[in-house]
Amino acid sequence: MNLKIAVLSGDGIGPEVILQAKKALNAIGAVYDHEFIFEDAYIGAIAIEKTGKPLPEQTLNLCRNTDSILFGAIGDPKYDNDPLAKIRPEQGLLKLRKELGLFANIRPIKAYPKLMNASPIKREILKGTDFVIYRELNGGMYFGEKTTNEAGTYASDLCEYNEEEISKITHLAFKAAQSRRKKVTLVDKANVLETSRLWRRVVSEIAVEYPDVDLNFLYVDNAAMQIVLNPSQFDILLTDNLFGDILSDEASVISGSIGLMASASLGEKHSLFEPIHGCYTEAKDKNIANPIAAILSVALLLEHFGLSKESKKVIQAVEKAIISEVVTVDLKVNSQFGTNEVGDFISNYITNEDDLYFKKDFVQIGRSTIV
Repeated sequence: MNLKIAVLSGDGIGPEVILQAKKALNAIGAVYDHEFIFEDAYIGAIAIEKTGKPLPEQTLNLCRNTDSILFGAIGDPKYDNDPLAKIRPEQGLLKLRKELGLFANIRPIKAYPKLMNASPIKREILKGTDFVIYRELNGGMYFGEKTTNEAGTYASDLCEYNEEEISKITHLAFKAAQSRRKKVTLVDKANVLETSRLWRRVVSEIAVEYPDVDLNFLYVDNAAMQIVLNPSQFDILLTDNLFGDILSDEASVISGSIGLMASASLGEKHSLFEPIHGCYTEAKDKNIANPIAAILSVALLLEHFGLSKESKKVIQAVEKAIISEVVTVDLKVNSQFGTNEVGDFISNYITNEDDLYFKKDFVQIGRSTIV
């Protein structure tokens, strides 16, 4: 298979972790005879610096004419610390999602046995946790009308949804549940919000089409508690844009680090794959950022294009790195390995898993590092 991939590395640690993701893809290409063609473009703070826009037209046009998008991170402290800034890096990603119709954000949550001690949640609670959050990505408060009065003393954000927006992601969630543990949990605030009541009605109607899947409901405040009290109860969590954004970040503590959290954003024609950890500017160029979330995003990309065997190989390589403690300092405080070393280990394992030699706190990478 040949795939043309737009690479939007963005800001902060984005370029560093995306480099490791590209290594993994190149390794997969070498082993399984695929060709991945990468083309870079600006987005976020770097795009504002270079072009004055968080999403230049050249970047948008590239994304419209490639098979998929590999995305890093956006953001910069100078915008975070200036609430009056009219142009912000995040506007680039929101516009990209809207323009490409990326309506579904998929975030797998898994507790790795080797990393359970890295999580603040007790091991006995984490055991068996493996669920996926399906977050609607194109509607809700993030895209609703926003107003501020002239005095700056009043502001409002309108939360809006229609049946079609809810229906599209609901069908994806139920289809995913059919190949998993056949359980969907809708997270909403239907006791207070009209939009949530619409979600409940539409999702309940669609559930009839999937009689083999159980549907249940949780208010978002209860869901937030259950994620840390009993996360193994979940299979597919379905929710709106705002709730999904918050809950998926909360759920990152399950795996032990947000640096393990991959995501896919899907539309009817386009797809985007990214780690959820953000720009983490403090770690930029220090070789300490965890690249595993970006590499696991590659696994999601491969699965999306029907390359299941290749996707499983990437996941296997990541799990081998975790078991072997070839991880960054967020997962092992005294680790001797950095961003590049973890990426090299994973890509080399994909290329030749027998070409690795272990000693205490030392791994000699094999012959064929893929760059």
